[in-house]
Amino acid sequence: MKVAFVLGTSAGGTARHAKMLADGCAARGVQAAVFGPAQTEREVGFSGPHVTFAPAEIADRPRVLGDLRTIARLRRLVAAWRPDVVHAHGLRAGALAAIATSFVRPAGHAPRPALVVTVHNAPAAGGLTGAIYRVLELTVARGAASVLCASQDLEDRMRAAGARRVGHAVVPAPAAGVPAPAGVRAQASRASRRPVVLAAGRLAPQKGFGTLLEAAARWRDIRPEPVLRIAGAGPLEAELRRKAAALGLAVEFAGHRPDVPALLAAADVFVLPSVWEGQPLVLQEALRAGAAIVATRVGGVAALTGERAALLVPPGDPERLAAAVRSVLTDPALAARLREAAAGRARSLPGEDDAVAAALAEYAACRRCAAG
Repeated sequence: MKVAFVLGTSAGGTARHAKMLADGCAARGVQAAVFGPAQTEREVGFSGPHVTFAPAEIADRPRVLGDLRTIARLRRLVAAWRPDVVHAHGLRAGALAAIATSFVRPAGHAPRPALVVTVHNAPAAGGLTGAIYRVLELTVARGAASVLCASQDLEDRMRAAGARRVGHAVVPAPAAGVPAPAGVRAQASRASRRPVVLAAGRLAPQKGFGTLLEAAARWRDIRPEPVLRIAGAGPLEAELRRKAAALGLAVEFAGHRPDVPALLAAADVFVLPSVWEGQPLVLQEALRAGAAIVATRVGGVAALTGERAALLVPPGDPERLAAAVRSVLTDPALAARLREAAAGRARSLPGEDDAVAAALAEYAACRRCAAG
């Protein structure tokens, strides 16, 4: 079997997931290729001895002429490589791949490839952007043989859009080492003499870091005053730094960090303040690290944590977020219960082998449907 993965500009969880699937397929004897932006290849590194890469510039926003060129480019790549399955990641990549593959004619005994699309994120609500994403949803629903979704609410949306086959995407965090024991966390905390509140992710609107800063202003009376550490980079960094200064907060903006497990081990509480999430990799890493977690009840978060492995609060509510963090920092018994529940929950999380096996099973099912 031959599988072509299609994705847009991404160096985050979506690209890491696609790379994991491509590498996993290749390791199982499946020929794998990746079609996507050259920038994504530079940042993630798909190409290797068993996976080929071909550039196809898929921008993060609609551009009529650029999209038409991308559709033509994808059609040529698919027609030349003749994959059995095209697996696109994201609504934009999925919609462009749906149009491109519809123009690929069967050749001899080679039918048109089956299209699988994984929807990783919720579309923007309302306005022109929301309307554009609605068109993308409809295009994917009509053109894909299978749509895999990162959370239940996305599954509901794609069924409502008319998708023929909708399933759950298995999106695991990369395999990690053994979590640091509780003593390491305590030692790191004592060394700083201040409790550490950690957040990590791309500095973008979806991640809700503005709400986190407003929450931090509400727990400054705790003694010793907690340190807020935010790991990540993104377009809102300057704006968030200005907001932190205006609120009188001494926030540690740590930038992009490859050692998130070590940061989790040194943190007293991990906070995920996102507006929306599917199956966030950093939350899975926090569960594996046995962290005390405070998160927003959005998307697929509760499905990952359950009701015992995190304190879940509404999104966009700095007062409730601050109260949850305060309760963890001031109640050692609660923090210990959360850490124990997180470690237990982590043992039930799917791994990379599970994700690859699920993807291959879906590819086989789509091929059977096409043949029948």
